[in-house]
Amino acid sequence: MIYSLWLSLIGVLSYLFGSINWAVIISKLKRTDIRKMGSGNPGTLNMGRNLGFKFGLLTFFLDVCKGATPTLIAFFVFGDKMFAGSAFYIRDFAVYLCGLCVVLGHIYPIYFKFKGGKGIASTIGVFLVAESVHGPEWAAVAIMAIVAAIVFIYLTEFGAMGSFIAITPPAISGSIRLFLLYGKTRTQTPNSETVAFHIVSNMLIFAICFFTWFAHRKNIERMLAGDEHPTSFKSMIVKAKAKKLQEKRNSESADNQNNAEKSQNNR
Repeated sequence: MIYSLWLSLIGVLSYLFGSINWAVIISKLKRTDIRKMGSGNPGTLNMGRNLGFKFGLLTFFLDVCKGATPTLIAFFVFGDKMFAGSAFYIRDFAVYLCGLCVVLGHIYPIYFKFKGGKGIASTIGVFLVAESVHGPEWAAVAIMAIVAAIVFIYLTEFGAMGSFIAITPPAISGSIRLFLLYGKTRTQTPNSETVAFHIVSNMLIFAICFFTWFAHRKNIERMLAGDEHPTSFKSMIVKAKAKKLQEKRNSESADNQNNAEKSQNNR
């Protein structure tokens, strides 16, 4: 019973934490609203397209941390404790419960009238932690999926499809890892409680992927129709360099003007 209360509490807190939308906050600090720009999605790619590469990267980092933080806390809070009457570690259930709550918070945030982003970066953070804490071989799957997604988007400019590539392999590896840990072994057959928690944990993994895919339903429709917004990392980087160069020129121009005024006043 005590563990049920802790799981409920940490799930609610994860949802509230997930409801924080960094894209909206950053764009507001820039005196604009990312929800009224480009695709209208308050997420990494739309931030990169409209506010620049560095703000897209900052949004991605913060959203990944948003998914990773509750997941990591859940893992360490429950440690090696198991559900009563089973051989199932509570942490293996808690990480995906918190992960789902964070993603739901990002997609349906209570602070923004339940209209949020699409949850990819937060999902990456969830799976990155959920796999990495179990060893480098599992961490490698999540990292390679991220790298593959970046390369795919860079080469094809299909942001939504690249997003799916980033989250699907670690979701599958998580399910495989649970099977290897809790499936039938040579020494014993798992009891009904262990099997039940095993099934529910896999359902949580599926739910995380389902909601992120569902949030991209319009992207999928546009991809099938050939009307999807292109996501060009090259263009973002070029624009960022051009903006930096223009700011440098403006600064130099202002300095030259100030120096000319000082020189004229000295005369």
